[in-house]
Amino acid sequence: MTGQQLAVVSGGTKGIGLALSGRLVKLGYRVLAPFRSDRQAADRAAEQHGEALVPVQLDLTRPESVAEHVAGWLDRHGAPRVLVNNAGVNIDRPFLSMSTQDWRTVLDTNLSAVFYLTRALAPAMLAADQDGVIVNIGATTGIRPRRDGANYCASKAGLLQLTKCLALELAPRVRVNCLIPGMTETAELVERFQLDDPARRRAVLDQIPLDRIGSTEQIADALEFLVGPASSYVTGQKLIVDGGQFMW
Repeated sequence: MTGQQLAVVSGGTKGIGLALSGRLVKLGYRVLAPFRSDRQAADRAAEQHGEALVPVQLDLTRPESVAEHVAGWLDRHGAPRVLVNNAGVNIDRPFLSMSTQDWRTVLDTNLSAVFYLTRALAPAMLAADQDGVIVNIGATTGIRPRRDGANYCASKAGLLQLTKCLALELAPRVRVNCLIPGMTETAELVERFQLDDPARRRAVLDQIPLDRIGSTEQIADALEFLVGPASSYVTGQKLIVDGGQFMW
């Protein structure tokens, strides 16, 4: 890895996460991509990007496992310059039907795991001989609530505040920002919102001023800005990439 910068992208083997990993590879990074369970997606990602992308199976909700894995990464590779906290999960239920496990699984994955992974990597990033960047992947529902998503909305709202706290405490060596995708064309989004149905797709597009659903590459464009020199004076901020759907 001599001369090659390291990035860590949680959930970086499929969907938006894979596009973020791929963009960092194009920028010259070697990417470690923790994933929870989808081995087939991880294998496809590794095949697509070769040695530049290294999938690592890891349950990020287990702090002891996170600490153990990160210690190994630091020994082998040194500190990453970039950390992208992208891993997330949805379990939608009406609030009165939401189980304790539904709540814990989403909060543990979307918020606590960010704390565990960042806590494990931040000391090395602060001590490194280069300034670091952390990008947390948020959601518009962290600002605007929706039905049946109390756990998810709470987790993403918490992530916004965690982003700001980290930006304060890790400055000036590490910048921390929150990248918030809007409707982005992934298999999960198409299935969840039944966008194969032209009428349902049209109903979604009617809510977006730019009249189109975003691509994963457009989200990767925003990541490239946040990790690059053009954003060197940007920290503690949220960057919403949603075609103007939510103007906050």
